[in-house]
Amino acid sequence: MSECIAAMATAPGKASLCSIRISGDGAFTVAKKVFVPADKKKDVLSRKGYTAMFGSFYRKGEPVDQAVALFFRRPKSYTGEDVVEISCHGGSAVADRLLKACYEAGARPAAAGEFTKRAFLNGKMTLTQAEGVLEMIEATSAQAAIAAKSALEGHLYKKAAAIRDDLLALAGHISAYTDYPEEAVEEVSDREVEHILRRCKDRLQRLMDGYDAGAKIKQGVHTAIVGKPNVGKSTLLNALSGFEKAIVTPIAGTTRDVVEQEIILGGVNLILRDTAGIRNTDDEVEAIGIQRSIDRLEGANLVFCVFDGSLPIEEQDIDLANRCAGLNSIAIVNKQDLNQQFDISSVAHCFKKVLYITAKDFYLSKEFENRVLEVIGLADIDMTAGTVVNERQYDAVRTAFSSISDAYDRFCEGFSLDIIGVCVDEALYAVYSLTGENVSDEVVNEVFSKFCVGK
Repeated sequence: MSECIAAMATAPGKASLCSIRISGDGAFTVAKKVFVPADKKKDVLSRKGYTAMFGSFYRKGEPVDQAVALFFRRPKSYTGEDVVEISCHGGSAVADRLLKACYEAGARPAAAGEFTKRAFLNGKMTLTQAEGVLEMIEATSAQAAIAAKSALEGHLYKKAAAIRDDLLALAGHISAYTDYPEEAVEEVSDREVEHILRRCKDRLQRLMDGYDAGAKIKQGVHTAIVGKPNVGKSTLLNALSGFEKAIVTPIAGTTRDVVEQEIILGGVNLILRDTAGIRNTDDEVEAIGIQRSIDRLEGANLVFCVFDGSLPIEEQDIDLANRCAGLNSIAIVNKQDLNQQFDISSVAHCFKKVLYITAKDFYLSKEFENRVLEVIGLADIDMTAGTVVNERQYDAVRTAFSSISDAYDRFCEGFSLDIIGVCVDEALYAVYSLTGENVSDEVVNEVFSKFCVGK
């Protein structure tokens, strides 16, 4: 992992600036071969860390572009190694020549996520912090960015470390007492064992409970807008989007397939899907769209079920409401500007909230935003506290919780400490895999394979 690597640290394509990152043994040597300071008296090889130099970069002895080089000395760098970052103008042709010059000078192309992987392996960050780097890159909403920042600051690691320390102390005491009885090791009290097991179990449970919210914030909330034809579904989509995304006409069956649009609501990314009006039809093409609507409804994280408030409730409305029962669904009674005939009371129990709007004049109010966040369980979530946001983390927490639950059950059933200790060791191993303190090469490689090249 010490060999010199290089990659573009900024997005490829036309831009004002491009940055090439070089890291590892010989990073300064590679930089000296491609970068010439404007002040010829200054030497790249002896440059101190946390300094910058202006000059030009060369390829095959020919100057190509002006550049600025930033220097970082090990271990006080992102990767923990010697690092040089050279910035030039961001035209793709110029950036490509700088990158090739670095390869010709002795660096090899960096693999996906290799800079951050080296930071992890060199102890510059924990595995959960490294995953926070990826979450920050991929964040598409304010809440997702807050969650990523929390991971980068180590809040999830601190929660895991508190559980680890409890389990480590308990495992050590149990091991000493059961393995070396002749040493007169003080017996750990039943009260202490129960207290630690219960505390760890509760902490792990809270981490698991937060996963659903964390996943929604990371991946976005898949939101289906459903209803009969001409109730205002497409008008609502356009109002939420802020522009004419879907075609709106008084002709039933205008929307025949799913129309998708992403919006930010309360710092959360909602992936809106306007669906075909659900009704009985003999039109084969429309029927396919209606089936897709039903599929989207059943698989959504959130459902906006739109009704026409100006019309009496029908059997199709009741059937649709029953499909929404048990889901994170909101009944939206539209067309409040007209005389109201729709009786929501007969189906209100199928929904978590009922909202009244006029879609053609709709604006995204704070009240509407708060009601939606309440339904999806994100109204009071604190993303700064450290949240499990990916399947790897969740699997580790779930495994640890299962082992601790087994330990607690064995304790309550009166099993000996050595049996309980086996379960505690299993839980401790799972927590180590969460923090990255004891994780296989395969897992590490899988984590960093998801990164972009250059990070």
